[in-house]
Formats: sequence, structure tokens, C-alpha cells
Amino acid sequence: MITFLQATPEMAVEVAQVTESMSFGQLFMAGGWLMWPLLALLGVAIFIFVERFIAIRKASSVNENFMHRVRDYIYDGKIQTAIKMCRSTNTPIARMIEKGIGRIGRPMSDVQNAIENQANLEVSKLENNLPILATISGGAPMLGFLGTVLGMVRAFMNLSTAGGTVDMALLSGGMYTAMITTVAGLIVGIPAYFGYNYLVARIEKLVFRMEANSIAFMDILNQPVDKK
Repeated sequence: MITFLQATPEMAVEVAQVTESMSFGQLFMAGGWLMWPLLALLGVAIFIFVERFIAIRKASSVNENFMHRVRDYIYDGKIQTAIKMCRSTNTPIARMIEKGIGRIGRPMSDVQNAIENQANLEVSKLENNLPILATISGGAPMLGFLGTVLGMVRAFMNLSTAGGTVDMALLSGGMYTAMITTVAGLIVGIPAYFGYNYLVARIEKLVFRMEANSIAFMDILNQPVDKK
């Protein structure tokens, strides 16, 4: 029969002191082997967020006079100059407009389809690796919770096999180490969740700008006589 020593304030203080004295590395190792996958997921999440943030910011940098210059070149008949300007700009909006300029002279439906197809391709490029970031945001907390459950199972198995008196201070110490994986999972999952939604919002904003520029380009082709 297992008997429990009554937890005293001195025991609680002792456990708290042990916790405070543990370094980050000791806490990491106390979490068990699941801390390593969580650390790897954290590194992947940081890499994807930084890489996508830079790519989206670069894609969003378009000169406000870009469409005015496209209009002027088209009205002046300088089609090749307009195409060169789009290629030198090298942004999703510029590549989309370049496709439309290359279809000038064909039916308007062909021009529209070319622009839409290029726009879909550009959006797909912008969303590269975002599903992985979304998976990390949901999977990391679950992985951390799995570590906690496994730790609790081990703690109670040790409790059931221990004979005689069980020190509650030691038991509680083992239980808090099991909770470390849950904390680590949340530390990885929460920033990944907010980072994913932030990037998605930035992409949606850029998509609206692409649609606005597409409409403006079609208006230029439909009203070639309205110069400047």
C-alpha cells in the first residue's frame, strides 16, 4: 500500500527553488526527446516567416506611377518599351501587366485570360510554404501536449510501482517537467499561428492591388483615345 507524505510549505518552497535554479538548457533537457522536434519546428517556422515576409514585401513594392507610365507607352505605341519596363520592375503586378501587354492586338478575352492566369501563378508563388507554417501552428501544441501526457503516464506508472512512502515534492517535480513540453509547444505554435495569419493578410492585400491594376489595364485597352 502506498502512503503519501503530506505536502508542507517547506516542500513547496524547495520545489520552487529547484525550478528557479534550473537553466534554460536544463529545462530543455527535462522536457524529454520531444523537445528536439519542437525546436526543429521552431527553426522551420522562423525561416518560413522571415523568407515569406521578405518576398511579400518585395512583391508589394510597386511605383505609384507604374500604371501611368504603362498607359503613356501604350498610347504612344511603344509596346516594347512598356514590356522592358515591366521586366525591369520584376514584381508580380509588373509580370501580370507584361502578359497583358504581350497579348495586345488579340481579342480582349484572350488578354483577360492571360492576365488572370499569370495572377494565379504569382499568388501561388507568394503562398509557397505557408501551408507548412499553418501545420506547425496547429501541430506544435499537439506535440507538446503529447509530451505532457507521456510524462504524466510515466509519473503515475512510477507511482503505482513504488512501494511504501512516496515523496509528494518529488512527484510534483516530475509532473512539472512533463508540463514543459506543453509550454514549448505553445511557444512554437502561437507565434506560428499569428505569423501565418499576418502573411495571409499581406497576400490578400497584394491580391486586391493586382486586381485593381488588372482593371486599370483593361480600361487602358478599352479607351485608347483618352490620352493623359
